[in-house]
Amino acid sequence: MRKLERGGGEPLWKQLQSDLVRRLRSGEFDDAFPGELALVDEYAVSRHTVRQALVQLRTDGLIVAERGRQPRVAAMPEIRQPMGALYSLFSSVEASGLPQRSVVRALDVRADGVVAARLDLEESIPLLYLERLRYAGDEPLALDRVWLPAALAEPLLDADFTHTSLYNELANRTGVVLDHGREDIRAVTPTTAERKILHCPLDAAVFSIVRQGSAQNRSVEWRHTIVRGDRFALSAEFSAHAGYRLTPSSTALTQAW
Repeated sequence: MRKLERGGGEPLWKQLQSDLVRRLRSGEFDDAFPGELALVDEYAVSRHTVRQALVQLRTDGLIVAERGRQPRVAAMPEIRQPMGALYSLFSSVEASGLPQRSVVRALDVRADGVVAARLDLEESIPLLYLERLRYAGDEPLALDRVWLPAALAEPLLDADFTHTSLYNELANRTGVVLDHGREDIRAVTPTTAERKILHCPLDAAVFSIVRQGSAQNRSVEWRHTIVRGDRFALSAEFSAHAGYRLTPSSTALTQAW
């Protein structure tokens, strides 16, 4: 039986939650996570106390607890990406030890009045469009769609994007290096087609990431990426003294995406 401090100031459920986190991180529950009644017996606490602790573990994404089923350890995302910088999905995947590759689904020049307006261009101006299915290991990770002014990016039509980043090719072939960007990130439910393409589990959401990138105060990129939420996580740092601090990417901008 594991002991909790019953005369201290910290609630029992909080002590239980902290101990379960410690055991989770040590790998003690890799094979199976104990059920509610087993935890009641092991810690000599009420079922209500156990449920409070499990609710917090579920909120933190450490376990999956479904009605009528025994809790299980949640699968940890394979790729973590710092927020607050023009970051490198390409390099982050390779840093995780997984091989990176892309399947090019489209690479052409087309017109899109809506995207052109977002790039502060006339609606009829031709745009280079690149659509890739990004893989991390043997499984899809992201569906990536990007538009750039064709007059600027046309040399990219000859590039092989199966194992390279867009920004590397853009810098090498056109001399353009992005120096500023904005992203909007939302958790969304994928469409049926997106779920099929990405091999998403039925209970998994995705990140919808919209990016607008610029170089020398000129908009040169509009991008929409759908990333599997079960394989990807965003991280930031905070402290009592410095407050909330976004983690800068250590990867050079020209290696991004």
